[in-house]
Amino acid sequence: MTGRLSCAAALAVALFGVPASAGTPQARLSPADIAALTKGGGGPGTSGVTGIRTTVLNGDPSAAGPYTIEIRVPPHTRIAAHTHRDDRTAIVVSGKWFFGYGAAAEEAQVKLLPPGSFYTEPAAVPHFALTRDEPAVVYITGQGPTDTHYTEVR
Repeated sequence: MTGRLSCAAALAVALFGVPASAGTPQARLSPADIAALTKGGGGPGTSGVTGIRTTVLNGDPSAAGPYTIEIRVPPHTRIAAHTHRDDRTAIVVSGKWFFGYGAAAEEAQVKLLPPGSFYTEPAAVPHFALTRDEPAVVYITGQGPTDTHYTEVR
């Protein structure tokens, strides 16, 4: 064992965050199932940036308990530095996602995260993200209720 999560194991952590229990419903979603789910713009724990499509895959980000959201981010999108009240984990599903930590979105601070990449959004730690010439899809898991507070002007 190399100490790294396999892509499948990391995806399971991103989707469910915690082991299944009597309070966690069973869920099996194929890509077609996910495509059929209602998509929205902003919502609890999202950036609210125009063009980003958000789908709740599991739970309710506005309520207490585990949740997982999918964000679909178009090309040439910038998400300003912000924080969330909950610890979150994420997996890049497709595209090229550029992610950084800091109170201001500085291009020099981003790291390219290709599909299969994993990252964290610790509670109250400012972070930011962007796409360049291609879109990205990211699954984010946390423990609600969540929120978003910008640390810089959008």
